[in-house]
This record gives sequence, C-alpha cells and structure tokens, in this order.
Amino acid sequence: MFWRREGGPLDIKDNSLMAWLLRIVAVVLVAAVVVMMFRLWAPSASAEEETSSLPYALDAGWKGEKVCELLFENDETRVGRCTFAPGVGHERHYHPPHYGYILKGGTMRITDADGTREQETPDGASWWSPGVEWHEAVNVGDTTTVYLIFEPKSAVMKEDAQ
Repeated sequence: MFWRREGGPLDIKDNSLMAWLLRIVAVVLVAAVVVMMFRLWAPSASAEEETSSLPYALDAGWKGEKVCELLFENDETRVGRCTFAPGVGHERHYHPPHYGYILKGGTMRITDADGTREQETPDGASWWSPGVEWHEAVNVGDTTTVYLIFEPKSAVMKEDAQ
C-alpha cells in the first residue's frame, strides 16, 4: 500500500514534520471529497419541506396586521373572509384545497412559483382550488377587495398530515 512504502512521503516510519503535514493534507482532502459526495447525493428538500414554515392562509397577514378573519368553523367546514385595502396584501402563505368567492373585486398582483402577474378579480367570481403550495398577493388597484374562502376540514387535515 502506498502509505507503507518505505521511503515514500507517507512512510509510517518517517516522523519528519513534512511527512506529518502530507498525512494531514491527505486526510483533509479525503474528508472534503466525502462531504462533497454526501451533499451531491443527499436528496434535496422537497417543495413541501421548503414551504412547511409558511403560514396557513387565514393566519398570514400583511406587515404584521391580520387581513383574514375566521367567520365560521365546525367539524366539517371552515370559512374565512380576507379583506385587502389598496396597497395591502397577503404575505407568502399556503392553501389547502378550498373554494373561493369574491365579494368585492379589484386588481391583485400575485406572485407564485410561475412568476408575478396582475389579475383582475371581478365581483361575484368564484373558483375551486386543489390547494396552493405558496403564493403572495397585494392589492394594486384603487378599491378594497374582499374574498370568502371555504375549506373542507378533511382537506385541511389531509394537507396538514403531509
């Protein structure tokens, strides 16, 4: 083996300072390669793990102020109302599957994994969502917008269990 070769730089019998420095450098290099291999081969954090610290939609606010209020909750359903005055938004958050209804529309700037876009939200519009991994929004219009969010509790429990 190369480290037992007599007269070589890593010769165990050689106790010179240079021989010990070479041994230390060799060990550090091997350790660095091993650490790099583990970092490359370790699975990266999933999107779920990366967003697990995000607030839930009804808990998210804007600059420390709440924008959503819980209107109704029982064993099967939860309903919240979110109100956004001009210039007010909703910090980055996630949604479990839900149904939404727009009481008062306006213009929202929405940022999510697909980028940033402005979207008109007309009065009386509604939608069903299978869930939103993350997004954030700000009211860039001149009117206050108001949304109702209806969530089946089974969908909340399913999302929270993951």
